[in-house]
Amino acid sequence: MKAYNLFKKDWQSELRTRYAINALAMFILVTISVILFSIGSEPISKYLTGGLLWVVIFFSAMSGLSRAFVSEEERGTTLTLQLIAKPSTIFNGKLIFNLLLVFLMNIAITFLYSVLFDSFVIANVSLFITAFIFGNIGIAVSSTIIASIISKASSKGTLYPVLSFPILLPLILTLLEITKFSIDGKSIEESFVEIAVLISYDVIMLTASYLLFDFIWKD
Repeated sequence: MKAYNLFKKDWQSELRTRYAINALAMFILVTISVILFSIGSEPISKYLTGGLLWVVIFFSAMSGLSRAFVSEEERGTTLTLQLIAKPSTIFNGKLIFNLLLVFLMNIAITFLYSVLFDSFVIANVSLFITAFIFGNIGIAVSSTIIASIISKASSKGTLYPVLSFPILLPLILTLLEITKFSIDGKSIEESFVEIAVLISYDVIMLTASYLLFDFIWKD
């Protein structure tokens, strides 16, 4: 219940300030526009559009998900949260907020992609949706724990992408491979290894986050 209350507080605060939402919306529009202008009338392969999709998603996450804990440090509410809630409760509330933000962001990106890029055609939709769901969970979990780490640092703006790249790279590479399989129309059974890697990544990151967050939050 406390985790939901924390999520509700963050969501209401975001609706008032619209910092993350505006940053994500502007980055998505600018990035997709730059890709469209760069391509022009040149035909591009379906594999390239699938790769560009996850590139846009990755960098959009970098621009909008870094403030989950930074906002608490800036407002001076960190000590209050430490006194009224357990670390796991704090992490759960922030994770729920980032999950909602990631899913809303990536649904919007995927919709725009399907409308603007004719070559972005998914043959096996169920496989792509499976990758989409577990990929978003992995991005949200990784972004949440990284945001908690950088909130304690002085150079918050530059540290987030530096830490995110090596942590999210295995996830992005796996998602690129599954997206390629879904474009080719391969079945979920044929993509079992990649899906297993994707789910394992989510489980490992979630477990590591709960184990580490207690030390990070109380530092």
